[in-house]
Amino acid sequence: MRFPRLSDLGDDSPPDWIVFGAPFDGGTTFHPGARFGPRAIRDASQYLKPASIELEVDLSATFSLADGGDSPVAAYSCSDNLELLTTFAQGLGQSAQSHLLALGGDHSISLANIRVAWERAGRPATGLAAIIFDAHLDTVDTVWDESYGHASFLRRAIEDGCVDAARTLIIGVRGSLNTLDDLQFAHSKHITLVPMSRFIDDFASGERAVLEFRDRIGDAPVYLSCDVDAVDPAFAPGTGTPVCGGFTSAQMLGILRRFQGAQVVGADVVEVCPARDLSANTAMLAAQIAFEILCLDAVGR
Repeated sequence: MRFPRLSDLGDDSPPDWIVFGAPFDGGTTFHPGARFGPRAIRDASQYLKPASIELEVDLSATFSLADGGDSPVAAYSCSDNLELLTTFAQGLGQSAQSHLLALGGDHSISLANIRVAWERAGRPATGLAAIIFDAHLDTVDTVWDESYGHASFLRRAIEDGCVDAARTLIIGVRGSLNTLDDLQFAHSKHITLVPMSRFIDDFASGERAVLEFRDRIGDAPVYLSCDVDAVDPAFAPGTGTPVCGGFTSAQMLGILRRFQGAQVVGADVVEVCPARDLSANTAMLAAQIAFEILCLDAVGR
């Protein structure tokens, strides 16, 4: 979005939001390539302007913003990459002021950013509330003996105490599961699910469920994660784990805007796979989603 580079700013003026790339896809279980997502999203974001016509906010007038560059990666180890990424994110800006928006990379990178967001929010004992747009539950325990892959980030974040499962919402989930244990875990932890089927049967009903959750979390600090596979592959083909029957781009952005004014303390946009993209459609959508997330917080300011 043509933000200044963090390295070019003085230490005396830490940004309110820092966007950074996490070019890692070692946690992917299907098509690889999301490591090139941050680069593609940045390229697509060049046309974005700072003001939102829908939410009537101007990011440049509300926040100081910066691009924090890309994190280093440990390409062959999910657990090593998690620690490397966490350390990198901890060093961006000032913990008392700077929120972080991570561009993936696969969904495994979210756990590191969640940990840092939880720390910067004062380590709330109950954990952060969480809003997740995803075709998948991401509550898998292990895949091929890997506990930190892209299908497990939410389960690990709940186990770490960084996310409050009872105040977690997953929107747009659909398709097949590895086992029913993934769903049973979500139910046992009282995660709120608004599956895609609810929107298909009665879109207004799905929207009401989203608004009810928004009212329930109030001003609580919340982490927001957007996996682009929440959107139907007809609109966002550039992702490694596409699932048919998802949102249109317009529906995705419309639902996202329902969370205007939420106290977003950290966020990510993940799973853009440029090699599978058409005309950079998915990267353009991901850049727009990142812009909308920042606008959500700007409304609250």
